[in-house]
Amino acid sequence: MSTATATSAYPRAVADLLPAVRDLADRIGEIPSRNQIMREFKIGAPKAQAVRLALVAEPITVPDDIETESASDPWEYAEPAPVLPAVPVEPAPVPLILPAEKVAQVIPDGHPPVSADPAPVKAEAAPGRRLSVWPVALIALPAFVAIWSGWVGLGGLTGFGVVHPLPGIADRFSLNTAITLPIGVEVYAAYALRAWLSGLVPPRARRFAKWSAIGSLIVGALGQVAYHLLVAAGITSAPWWITTLVACLPVAVLGMAAALAHLSHEGAEQ
Repeated sequence: MSTATATSAYPRAVADLLPAVRDLADRIGEIPSRNQIMREFKIGAPKAQAVRLALVAEPITVPDDIETESASDPWEYAEPAPVLPAVPVEPAPVPLILPAEKVAQVIPDGHPPVSADPAPVKAEAAPGRRLSVWPVALIALPAFVAIWSGWVGLGGLTGFGVVHPLPGIADRFSLNTAITLPIGVEVYAAYALRAWLSGLVPPRARRFAKWSAIGSLIVGALGQVAYHLLVAAGITSAPWWITTLVACLPVAVLGMAAALAHLSHEGAEQ
C-alpha cells in the first residue's frame, strides 16, 4: 500500500490527511506521534495534532504478523529526548602540605628528604633613591674628635698612659694605652648597632646586639660626662671607683665582641 506524501499548493484539510495518516499507522503498527506526522506530511504542529486526535478516535486494524504495543498517549505532544549518562569527573588532586616533623614521620629512612614548606619567594625591593651616607661622615668627624679627646683625657686621669709594648725589641716604640678606650667602646657600639639594625644575624644575636649597643652608648656618654666634670672641678686624678670602672672597659668590650661574633655564626653552624 502506498500513500502519496507530496504537498499541494493549498493547505490540505484534516479529512484529506486522515486516510494517509491511517495508512502510516498501518505501516508502523502504532499511532504515529505528532512529530512523525509533521515530518511525513510537511504540515504544522496544530494540524498534525488535529489529524492525530481524529485518528485516535477511530479503531485501528493491526495485522497479525505485527506485534502490538501499548497505545501511545493521545495527548503526547513530543517524544522525550534520550537522557545521556552523566560523565564522571575526577576531582583535581589537592597538594598535601605537612609540617617538617610530620614529614619526618611519614618518610622512611633511606629516602631523600622532602621539603615540607614551599620555598619562600623573595620580594623585590621597590625602586627608589638610597639615603646618602656622606652626611653621616660629616656628623661623625666632630663627634670623633670630641669622643677621642674625652676618652684619652679620662684615661690619663685613671692611670692610662704611655707604655713601651716592645722592650728589648723596639725600645723607642711607645704607645699611649688611653687610645684603647675610644677604640674599644665606641667601635663596638657601632658594630653592635649594625648587627641589631641590619637583620643579618639570628634572633639571639640580634637581641644581644641591641642591648649591648644601647649599653655601650650609655657607657660612652657617662665616660664623657665624667671626664668633663673632673676637668671642670680641677681634679687631676679620678676617684678609685671611676678608675675601677674605666679599667674594666677593655675586658668587657672584648667579652661582648666575642659573644656577639659567636652568636652571629650560631645560625650558620646549625
